[in-house]
Order: sequence, then C-alpha cells, then structure tokens
Amino acid sequence: MSRVRGRVERGGSLADFIWFRTGGPAEWLVRPADVDDLAALLADLDPAIPVLPVGVGSNLIVRDGGVPGVVVRLPKAMARVTIDDGRVRAGAAAMGITVASAARDAGIAGLEFLRGIPGTVGGAVRMNAGAYGRDVSDILVEATIVTRAGTIETWSADRLGYTYRHSAVPAGAVVVAALFDGVPGDPATIGAEMDRIAAEREASQPLRSRTGGSTFKNPPPETAGGHKAWALIDAAGCRGLRRGDAQVSDKHCNFLLNLGSATAAEIEALGEEVRDRVNAQSGVMLEWEIQRVGLFPSRLREGLGEGVVMHDPASGHALPRPLPRAGGEK
Repeated sequence: MSRVRGRVERGGSLADFIWFRTGGPAEWLVRPADVDDLAALLADLDPAIPVLPVGVGSNLIVRDGGVPGVVVRLPKAMARVTIDDGRVRAGAAAMGITVASAARDAGIAGLEFLRGIPGTVGGAVRMNAGAYGRDVSDILVEATIVTRAGTIETWSADRLGYTYRHSAVPAGAVVVAALFDGVPGDPATIGAEMDRIAAEREASQPLRSRTGGSTFKNPPPETAGGHKAWALIDAAGCRGLRRGDAQVSDKHCNFLLNLGSATAAEIEALGEEVRDRVNAQSGVMLEWEIQRVGLFPSRLREGLGEGVVMHDPASGHALPRPLPRAGGEK
C-alpha cells in the first residue's frame, strides 16, 4: 500500500464545507498532495472501495448517514490556472470565476459564463455545467482524469460524451485538470459581460444562503411546453414551501435552502415533495440536478464518522486495505 503524502481523516466532516452545511461525514476524507499522490492512492486502493470526488459541494446533498469509502477533495495546489497558446489550462480545484477572470485578463472570450458557475472545474467538467446559454462542452478541448485504477489519462471532449448535465467520466474517476478554448476578445468587453452575469445572479438567486444551486434540471421543451423547472415549481405552488428548516427559496424556486438546522433528509424530502407536486400539477416529473450521495441514517454502521484524525505530515499515512466498509445503499 502506498503512503498518502496528503491529508487523511477518518470520519472527515463534509458539512464543514459543502454549501448546504449539513449531512454526515466521509468514512475517509483524503486530500492528496498532487496528481501523482492521487494516482498512487487509487492504484493501490481495493477496487471494492467506492471513491467520490467532491469540490466545494455547491451542487451536493450529503445524506445524514455519511459517505462510505473514500471522498477525495483536491488541494489548493491543484487550482492553478495558466494560459497555454491562447487557451486556458486549469487545475480541477480552480473555481469557475478564477478561470473566467484569467481568460478575461488574457483577452480570451467565450468563457464568461463560468463566472455564473459557483463550483470547481472538476465538478463543471464532470456534470457539463452550464449557465446563460452555454455549457462546458462548448469550450472544453480536453480533460485530464485519474481513473479508479490509478492511471492518468487525457480525454478529448468527444470522448467525454457530453449531454445535458452529464458526461461519460466513469464513477470513481477524478478530474484533475482541463483545457478550455475561446476566441480573441477585448478584456474590457469580456469584463463587462462577467459583471452583467454577476449582477443578474445577485438579483435572481439566493447567493448568500445555505443552498445547493439549481435543484432540478430543466425538462426537455417538448415535455414541458418550453417551461423551465422554476416556472413549473412556481405554478405548482411550491415557492416558499417548508419542511423543518428546509425551504424552497422565495427568490428563485429552483433553489432549496437550509435556513439553519435542516437535516439532509429534510432537504431531500422537500425536493421529493416538490417533484410530486409538479408532477400532479403539470404531468412533468422533474429530474434532480443536485447530486445526492451517501447513506440514510438507518443504514449507518457503528463506527462511521468517529472523526479520528489520522494525518501525520511528517510520515504520511497509509489507508487500510481494505478500508472499513460502511455498507448499505448509496
């Protein structure tokens, strides 16, 4: 078993950084030192152990029972953004706004919409994130991933098989970098468009709340009469709907909020109630856009989430082989 040079925590808290600020812990939370450290970890990790990469958790519900296996969170060292022959190369831990700003400064247009995506490059590449009429698939040239087997591979955009909010990145693989393309543009014009996007988001979305971003995908126009998810939710009378401290936002009703002490179960149940009400009112069953991961509390095995820190920067730490299994449905 290779030694992990980064940080390893048993029962590492996810609620400390995901946007909803609630939910259970990771069985093992690993912050690799770099790409090679991550590749060595995955290569030597029992194939039966599930691996889940998590960025800033801006589009994630972590169930209250926690996440079995290994959760990988990339370090700030993997957030570097550079300009490469008129293209933008970004580490997967970089935020969308950082990439858009680097493109602006280099006079590269077409990446402005990333200003409106509040997650990391890794998550955006994996889910084909989009905003303001553009998707990552429109600008991606290639992505570097570490497969679940521990190989480092570069995949072209075509190989990623993009569709709406979906890619062919395999389960357990971790996106570690991406190369984006744009067109020459005037930095002042690019900056003005980014400012417009920022102002529009501020006016229409609950950005200063504990939320998870857009909750449901917009349905195909042919099944919903061209209506977006928020309009269907509003028409079904769900604006402001509450379950405990979970609430459908009054400001933008395709956002769910944690008003303070909501459990992940309350947030997810509220989302399911919204889906049922929309289906009853319009005949459209909305599809979740937020990723829901982990175990329900009833499936939690004793010992998960004890919060024992196992990091020793001086010597590194090896994860046990196999890791303790939490079991249960995901």
